[in-house]
Amino acid sequence: RTELAVKEIMSSVGAEDDIPQAERKTVTDFCYLLDKSKQLFNGLRDLPQYGQKQWQSYFGRTFDVYTKLWKFQQQHRQVLDNRYGLKRWQIGEIASKIGQLYYHYYLRTSETSYLNEAFSFYSAIRQRSYYSQVNKEDRPELVVKKLRYYARFIVVCLLLNKMDVVKDLVKELSDEIEDYTHRFNTEDQVEWNLVLQEVAAFIEADPVMVLNDDNTIVITSNRLSETGAPLLEQGMIVGQLALADALIIGNCNNQVKFSELTIDMFRMLQALEREPMNLASQMNKPGMQESTEKPARRENPHKYLLYKPTFSQLYTFLAASFKELPANSVLLIYLSATGVFPSGRSDSEGPYDFGGVLTNSNRDIINGDAIHKRNQSYKEMHCLHPGDLYPFTRKPLFIIVDSSNSVAYKNFTNLFGQPLVCLLSPTAYPKALQDQSQRGSLFTLFLNNPLMAFLFVSGLSSMRRGLWEKCQDYLRKINRDIAQLLTHSRSIDQSFLQFFGDEFLRLLLTRFIFCSATMRMHKIFRETRNYPESYPQLPRDETVENPHLQKHILELASILDVRNVFLENTLDDY
Repeated sequence: RTELAVKEIMSSVGAEDDIPQAERKTVTDFCYLLDKSKQLFNGLRDLPQYGQKQWQSYFGRTFDVYTKLWKFQQQHRQVLDNRYGLKRWQIGEIASKIGQLYYHYYLRTSETSYLNEAFSFYSAIRQRSYYSQVNKEDRPELVVKKLRYYARFIVVCLLLNKMDVVKDLVKELSDEIEDYTHRFNTEDQVEWNLVLQEVAAFIEADPVMVLNDDNTIVITSNRLSETGAPLLEQGMIVGQLALADALIIGNCNNQVKFSELTIDMFRMLQALEREPMNLASQMNKPGMQESTEKPARRENPHKYLLYKPTFSQLYTFLAASFKELPANSVLLIYLSATGVFPSGRSDSEGPYDFGGVLTNSNRDIINGDAIHKRNQSYKEMHCLHPGDLYPFTRKPLFIIVDSSNSVAYKNFTNLFGQPLVCLLSPTAYPKALQDQSQRGSLFTLFLNNPLMAFLFVSGLSSMRRGLWEKCQDYLRKINRDIAQLLTHSRSIDQSFLQFFGDEFLRLLLTRFIFCSATMRMHKIFRETRNYPESYPQLPRDETVENPHLQKHILELASILDVRNVFLENTLDDY
């Protein structure tokens, strides 16, 4: 097939007989590599999405071929231009595929350094204008390739917090879409305009802007940095468990999303990653480093990102994570989903009697409702009930539920004596608080960026960089003190301490306590359903209502000049 293609190409660009043998071989080799790369790339979609080992050798082979193809077209560009008629958009396609490979490798491994590699290839396409000639050709499918490249590049930039680049790309994409729809009068105009609206809403989801002196916006990163988690101090007795795997599930109706990431999923995935390191920007085959070359620091926990999964999809990924969880490791499940409440009254109080959170239904939901109306004794089918997670409590399990029915998970039972913690969001927020739910949950914002969440509940929408950094320093001090409160508590459940040895979980636990203490002190958070809860319960007087912590929160409020929104004598109010 390759030979035939070569002959056709050569005859179309010049007299075939005059071509020297070496140049003919160059074109043949290029066509072979191009075919092989396309076959391997198309085969990626057939790989199982779950399970961490089966796909690695296939990815390695695909990278090998793309490395050769990329170097080959660089070394033989002139011959390929003259004899093959290589166009710049075709080079752009190869670079775009390599960018996609790196991005998918990031999704499979959660190693943020591969995002930088994807970014460097996507950037090169833009800087070298590989797609610039596409608009001159009367082929709408080529323009769609260009538009898809922009959408993929935007996702990578969002994940790397390169918001200034995102804004430039959105403007360019908007112009490209306008030109595309004007020239080809296509049916997918509405879809592409929706892409633009989604990314615009995603960029504006943060409720507080941090500003430089010249009023430009400061881009803040919320990945774990060297100084992020409070250090373990001498005398702190904690477990040695490590967070190895996480399922991040987004199934909220009407929440800002881009690609298949809701804003809550986006925030939580960053809370479970370290700041990316720059790999040497060469075509290293990912995952093929010798063990001696591995960085000294611990890897990021592996993640599955599930957007609106059905129950069976969610259970399949959960079972795969559970099966592959190494010894002394923790599985984290993060659920950001619409609450599902029990339809009938139940005499029992079991793990299927309180409802749970929504899973996606492939069938018409109205049909499901009709069944419930006929028989109130049936349980909700498209719902993840607390009881559904019981089998997985045979291993250490850390659950975060952000939902209007999070309290369903308060009725957990630890059947197997393994470490088990559930952090549960408020089920409702005060009416006086401007409704931000479409732009992401306040509870998840506290777990991802506690200072921004604190500013939002204090009524602030912008802040100068200097003051922001001063408050961040103070918040680090608060986190250190919360760590001491937890580890010195005499009545705390041991599960909390067993998870406290892991940096990511330690940070989530300290932020959870900060969030809970802030809400309990806030003047407008006055109902029980306005407060986060946990299973097992935390000893309030030693943690979320500790006078020492309350004093710190008032001090932070004083720095920001918002002390008036908090209660001064909190202890007297309980």
